[in-house]
Amino acid sequence: MTVSRVPRSRRFLVCDPRHFAVQYAINPWMHPDTPVDVDLARDQWQALIRAYRAHGHTVDTVEPVPGLPDMVFAANSAVVVDGRVFGSLFHAPQRRPESVHYDTWFKAAGYDVHRPESVCEGEGDLVWTGRYLLAGTGFRTTREAHREAQEFFGHPVIGLTLVDPHFYHLDTALFVLDGGPAEGVADIANIAYYPEAFSPGSREVLARLYPDAVLATREDALAFGLNSVSDGRHVFIAPRAEALAARLADRGYVPVPVDLSEFQKAGGGIKCCTQEIRS
Repeated sequence: MTVSRVPRSRRFLVCDPRHFAVQYAINPWMHPDTPVDVDLARDQWQALIRAYRAHGHTVDTVEPVPGLPDMVFAANSAVVVDGRVFGSLFHAPQRRPESVHYDTWFKAAGYDVHRPESVCEGEGDLVWTGRYLLAGTGFRTTREAHREAQEFFGHPVIGLTLVDPHFYHLDTALFVLDGGPAEGVADIANIAYYPEAFSPGSREVLARLYPDAVLATREDALAFGLNSVSDGRHVFIAPRAEALAARLADRGYVPVPVDLSEFQKAGGGIKCCTQEIRS
């Protein structure tokens, strides 16, 4: 049976990478002695923004701040569900000032912002499925933050343990493909993920929740293929994740390759650069 995937228009918040650099090491991808081509990074980032807009999505921009080279990774700033903003408290002290600037943007846009008391890195580790939050822990966001998010949103939060430092955030190992009905399939979100990024118990949880998930290889995960953004039909994906893109195409999704390889020097990709505002 052919499945007709239905795209849904999204609203994204992003941050220009004009101050992007690798000035410290807080994950295995970061090497301060590796030079960053800021002009190339901006060209790649702008290509992502053009791709979003070409597919009908709205893109808002927060002003970057000198001295905050990772502010480009907007996903880590918050998670927004039903117009409610659960902010961030970064694990690394170098990134903690970013929260203030994102909170300021959200407040100016008319949102109330909840500042977590526990370490929490926004959509990096809190992934909204349309019914509940999948929540990563093990390297950054704490289990206490999972409980705090559940109390704030009133939606179930399902904790998942990450075990491979290369996949230090949940959004490097898993992404949601769709959160609503497609013609010929049930009204249930599906995901793509790399099983070995998770503890044995978390793998069992994911297999029970998503028996039809798209599984990625380690090669595609290391190519940041799971740091992708889907609108329910189009999947904005790293071009080197070829096997994963082929699996998605077999399921009726349309891969849209966007090269953000310069950002991989800091352990980031498409989703890291993209905060979704769910009003």
